Amino acid sequence: MPGLVEGLYLVGSVALGDFRPHESDVDFVAVTAVRPDSPGLEALRRAHSRLRERHRRPRFEGVYLTWDDLARDPSSVAPAPGFHGRRLDVGSFGLDPVTWHTLARHGVAVRGPEPDGLCVWTDSDTLRSWTLDNLESYWRPWLRRYSRPLSVEGLVSLGSWAPAWGVLGVSRLHLTLATGKITSKEGAGLYALETFPEGWHRVISECLRVRRGERRRSLYASPMACRRDALAYIGR
Repeated sequence: MPGLVEGLYLVGSVALGDFRPHESDVDFVAVTAVRPDSPGLEALRRAHSRLRERHRRPRFEGVYLTWDDLARDPSSVAPAPGFHGRRLDVGSFGLDPVTWHTLARHGVAVRGPEPDGLCVWTDSDTLRSWTLDNLESYWRPWLRRYSRPLSVEGLVSLGSWAPAWGVLGVSRLHLTLATGKITSKEGAGLYALETFPEGWHRVISECLRVRRGERRRSLYASPMACRRDALAYIGR
């Protein structure tokens, strides 16, 4: 579908300077003049299928919006095509203030005008409200599930991924609530080291080590101890 995509912008870890090849996705916002019709959606599915066959990692995930969508509160935007989890669906993936704010403040232009020349809606109160809701709707249930030691999630939390995801994830939200800014996972860890008491520094530093893919020895003698401190930090 030549001409369908008029703008293509990288957001997420690439835009925030924290891309990690061992675990990061390449997150994008693509812009079309109008919503893709059925042939357009099929063309997008074929394109993503070919891309996935040629480049299995890193994953290329994002949302297709119109120029008009970018100028509006994302909560008022109609369901849009988004590629996530190996599927292209029309839904709400990527329709949130973090995507809009990241594009406006940090987006990397691949096609189309530079982000500072776009009309992208941003609102600090809405970003704060969305962040508080994310803590309640995603992170509080996440903490309950991963705190059950005999559950699947409880066993997963003995690995390195879950503690790092949780500790750095809630730290990102804390920074946004405190400063109104958007940051990366590593930026959140560095912020946490500067902000929170020294008693939390070991678990924060361990999660940064995991995030960075460093091969040096863990700061913890056992996964149980790391899990305990990570869950306590997240629950705080």
